[in-house]
Amino acid sequence: MLFRLTALSLLFPLLCAASASAQPPARAPEKVLRMFLSTSETGLDPAVASDNATLSLLENLFDPLLRYDYLARPAKLRPNTASAMPEVSADGLTYTFRIRPGIRFTPHPAFGSGTGKGREMTAQDYVYSIKRLYDPALKSPWAYMFEGKIAGDEVLRKDYDVDRPVAGLQAPDRYTLRIRLTAPDRNFLFYLAIPASGVVAREVIEAHPGQAGNHPVGTGPFMVGEWKRSDRIVLLANPDSSAVFEAAPEAQARYSAQDRAIAAALAGKRLPRVDRVEVRIAEEFQGRMLGFLNGEYDYLEQIPESMTDMVVRDGQLKPELAARGIVLSRFPVLQTYYMWMNMEDPVLGGYGKERVALRRAIALAYNNAEDIALLKKGFAIRAESPLPPNVLGYDPAYRSPVPYDPALANALLDRYGYGKRDPDGFRRQPAPGRPGDTVPLTLTMHSEATVGGRLRDELWRKCLNAIGLRVVFRSDKKTEIIKASRLGTVQMFESNWIADFPDGDNFYQLLYGPNAGRANYARFNLPAYNVRYEQARQLADGPARQQLYFELNQLIHAYNPWVPLTHVLSGDLRHPWLKNYKRHPVEFTTWRYLDIDVAQRARSGRGTRELP
Repeated sequence: MLFRLTALSLLFPLLCAASASAQPPARAPEKVLRMFLSTSETGLDPAVASDNATLSLLENLFDPLLRYDYLARPAKLRPNTASAMPEVSADGLTYTFRIRPGIRFTPHPAFGSGTGKGREMTAQDYVYSIKRLYDPALKSPWAYMFEGKIAGDEVLRKDYDVDRPVAGLQAPDRYTLRIRLTAPDRNFLFYLAIPASGVVAREVIEAHPGQAGNHPVGTGPFMVGEWKRSDRIVLLANPDSSAVFEAAPEAQARYSAQDRAIAAALAGKRLPRVDRVEVRIAEEFQGRMLGFLNGEYDYLEQIPESMTDMVVRDGQLKPELAARGIVLSRFPVLQTYYMWMNMEDPVLGGYGKERVALRRAIALAYNNAEDIALLKKGFAIRAESPLPPNVLGYDPAYRSPVPYDPALANALLDRYGYGKRDPDGFRRQPAPGRPGDTVPLTLTMHSEATVGGRLRDELWRKCLNAIGLRVVFRSDKKTEIIKASRLGTVQMFESNWIADFPDGDNFYQLLYGPNAGRANYARFNLPAYNVRYEQARQLADGPARQQLYFELNQLIHAYNPWVPLTHVLSGDLRHPWLKNYKRHPVEFTTWRYLDIDVAQRARSGRGTRELP
């Protein structure tokens, strides 16, 4: 009996092992990234969409030729579907791309394949996708980036036909794309990294005439799983994605300790890292904040100004939130707030000394510190020039020669003809054509009819009244103000610019004379500025262009068509179970790189339920 028990006891572990080996291996828990978009998405068509919410989705579904390096700062382009950066001809006109073989569109019946797989993407698909931007029926907001720049594209602009050959847009073989420009353009490669340049399949577009945005089929890291419009969208990891993380060797020397840790975690790993992304539409500030604090969203970018006090105390994350492992980081957005003045306005405009003095005084009166402390809640830095940090051409050592100095502003106005005042204390201006005579002076600033707009109005009123300038405010919707600005009927307005691409040219073009009435709302047209801007456009980032940018800054501060205000620091929050997170200055999302520690999320007891 003893022998039998001993034999069985020896045999039992073997039987258990055999039984265990017969069981299928346990599946790893699904990794789900939970996110929100602040506004509803529109149709998911790369050629048409221009709102941030939709672009955030598109850059995860469709593949442009190039993308931005995840960790490199300043932002740097890297190959995406191209096997390497393009070969560029000596004259700077011809770009030759080699497409990586084996990249496939996600499945769709239009491909006619019984294998359940989409067809392979080729160079000809990029030819089709770029031509499609010219389609007048689509009214693509991105067509201007290509129109007139690709050699021979006038055949598309005059009489659009997607099958019409374009000399400067060719696919000589299955994996080679050749683009020839009409003139060198230093920013052209940036255009090939925007979502609008994402590759689409002609079969799918033609299978759904006029409805391509409802049937997104791309080659990106994710594909659409579920879609309930303006409410919820689920992206699934593309099983055929061949993307692998590679860090740019030349950028690694500048990596921070955090960057090196992320690079080590992602090195050689297949992208994306999560199985699915669940996205909700959360238009209300409070709903976003409470959703994040409850663990329903894994991170929140840009704490709403009105809710800063809920999570921040004395400039730091509240201790009770820090104790939960939540991390607060400040990120310099590629955005510049500025107040522009109409250079053709009969009160503020012109290039004579008196008008320059008036605009200079307005610039000197602006209390930057009060704006940052009270309106931006500490989440901003002073703008010394049009360029924010992380933009190519930004000089961290540059300082504006126009500081906050109301005493100097008063002295300047007294000297240049604005010394007389009304009985109520406000300054008068020289009367046109009547030397020595004066007339009342009233400035008119347009503003948005929002709570934030009213707060900005009060700050400007306080600053301008302090130097004896009367100002009235005309509130309206921003869209209406922009329309009036293009017509030249707005005297002054506080606006902001977010970079389309991370190069200084994207900001200095806002004051280029030929752009007056378009992006140049100040209608600034100074030959000395225009010449330097045109010279800078022809140069790559480097000392020669940096000197021209310095001179452009000096001209801006000399004539004051703008008052540069602030660069926003986005207050971003993330939960401790979110891994590999680093905000990118240009791309809308970093979902392909993010990972989730499922066990840590479960231990927190938050964010474990699936959102309805």
